[in-house]
Amino acid sequence: MNHIDKLVEHLRRKIKLTDRDIGLISDSFKLKELKKKEILLFAGDRSTHMRFITKGCLRSYYIGEDAKEHIQQFGIEDWWINDLYSYITDTVAKQFIQAVEDSYILQIHKKRLNELYVEIPLFEHFFRIKFERAYVSLQERTINSMSKSAEERYLEFRSKHRSIEQRVPQYMVASYLGVTPEFLSKLRRKMGS
Repeated sequence: MNHIDKLVEHLRRKIKLTDRDIGLISDSFKLKELKKKEILLFAGDRSTHMRFITKGCLRSYYIGEDAKEHIQQFGIEDWWINDLYSYITDTVAKQFIQAVEDSYILQIHKKRLNELYVEIPLFEHFFRIKFERAYVSLQERTINSMSKSAEERYLEFRSKHRSIEQRVPQYMVASYLGVTPEFLSKLRRKMGS
């Protein structure tokens, strides 16, 4: 299955697409190959594309005042990844997006995506649902970080994202959970992981 086919299959789980729609989508998304550790988006740049991962694993993170990386999101096959705040507000990105593995993404420029909303009205519906889910996910993550213990957050991460945990270094999981790698090691030993 080629990269566009993966995107079309992903879209068809939520919306109906005609052959014309698929042609427009195929012409609008551009394939980008990333090598492991390659930066897709730098903090300080503007996020002007929506990005769909067809193969690989990426992370978005920011550098805190403590000069440490704080991972906000992981993305794997069949997921979207972006600095949505930058994309929506047309301001500079606060996050970096980096390939954790060799990866392939399909991306579409914001201007072209807005044109597709008119040309394929169900496409706008698809992205409205995606934005709603992204907001809910962010709110859930914020509440969990304030109300759950590190152990509870780790158990939830493992239950929801076991495949990601097996693909990324432990220090990245620790960063995502807001703990030190040493603390995560102790927690994993305690749990027999």
